[in-house]
Amino acid sequence: MQTAAKADRLTRSLAAPFLAVNRGLFVFIAAIIAGALVSAYWISASTRVKLLQCPIIPSATRAVDQNAARSPEPAPSSARFTSLGANRTPSEPAGLSPLPQRHPPAPACPAYFRWIHEDLRPWRATRITRETLDAAHRYGPKFRVTVIAGRLYVARYGRCFQTRTVFTQWGILQLLRRHAGRVPDLDLMFDCQDLPVVDAAEHAPPPLFRYCGSEPTMDIAFPDWSFWGWPELNIKPWDALRREIGEGNAVLHWTRRAPYAFWKGNPTVGTDWREQVRDGFRESDLAKQCTHRYKMYAEGRGWSVSEKYILACDSVALVVRPRFHDFFSRGLLPLLHYWPVRDRGQCRSIEFAVDWGNSHPDKAQEIGGNASKFMQEELTMDHVYDYMFHLLSEYAKLLRYKPTVPDGAVEVTVESMTHGRRGLEMEFMVDTMLNASGSAAPCELPLPFSSEELETLRRRKADAVRLVETWEEAVTN
Repeated sequence: MQTAAKADRLTRSLAAPFLAVNRGLFVFIAAIIAGALVSAYWISASTRVKLLQCPIIPSATRAVDQNAARSPEPAPSSARFTSLGANRTPSEPAGLSPLPQRHPPAPACPAYFRWIHEDLRPWRATRITRETLDAAHRYGPKFRVTVIAGRLYVARYGRCFQTRTVFTQWGILQLLRRHAGRVPDLDLMFDCQDLPVVDAAEHAPPPLFRYCGSEPTMDIAFPDWSFWGWPELNIKPWDALRREIGEGNAVLHWTRRAPYAFWKGNPTVGTDWREQVRDGFRESDLAKQCTHRYKMYAEGRGWSVSEKYILACDSVALVVRPRFHDFFSRGLLPLLHYWPVRDRGQCRSIEFAVDWGNSHPDKAQEIGGNASKFMQEELTMDHVYDYMFHLLSEYAKLLRYKPTVPDGAVEVTVESMTHGRRGLEMEFMVDTMLNASGSAAPCELPLPFSSEELETLRRRKADAVRLVETWEEAVTN
């Protein structure tokens, strides 16, 4: 033990001078080794973290009945890509482009958007040449709309009733502002009358846009001018009016309304109409007309713009068998959103509907509620603009030529349209003007109908109408 202890002391005494001289070297070497170990650990950990942070995008699944497919994402604008170093923070490595932002997937469009494909089907095979479009002149279009690089050009060929032209073009201009950089170049003809005219039996029909369509014609239904307001009738833009009607519905419950059918219109365009025009339609506040349990919708000589106001009322809409459709009404179903009324023997049919509804208040309220919910949720201005966007985008894909500014066309801008406006026209334009900075991406366009789905839909509507007629006949016989 003593020998071992002496040997240990001797070793330490001999090594002491060496350790004193080289202690700094050993500390330095130890630091290097420790640093290497720590660095290796962090490199490994960083690798693991990066692997864990890799985005995992699950496959999107959707119910079969929606049949929706995502539209191609629009090409990013140049604003998303800046020159290297121009907007780089001091800590950002040079030579690396910033990663594009990830946006949540666009919601699915309402089911009635599927009719876009059907409306454009006549031109899918042959597509549209400039000559095909010019052939629409024989139907008397009132103006031509051309969009080039996001700018709107209009050539006028005739006059439209009141401010239909003004607010239709204003709506298209707002679309270009809402979806800045997304709307493709296009060229189309537009008519603003209430009767579709392009015969479905025509061999090479020209595409013609208007506010309505029908089964025997191929006119392309487009949102009507009143979504941005109807100054002559003191009807507010749809966004504001829709909210006011919804608020009124909440105040006056269906059970507290008059248990009768109500209709207000102008069947003869005579004295009553002129008196209303002279008075500025001060008594025509649509938000205050939802006071009856049942409201009637009946077309006149042509399509009527009043359908959306009636359906929004939370009343049971008594729809006299329609001949025309607008862009959204094909998404409505009899006995789900409205009560079908015969076009012949209307009085008996309406009387039966009122008696049935008063005897089945829960069912009647459900029908009225489904319609108003459709108007409040499926026919928002977001969806109106998205429908316009998808319709025009799909139409532009069919053009076989590059659009150019047509002869006689002038550029339409916010400044040119608001210049000299006053009164309700100016007020409605201010209320509906959108920012030019764009907005979120449009909703996701659903897939086209299959032939089987179309047949099922037609059969379902026909069966519902026939069921109501059967009930009526059982009472009258």
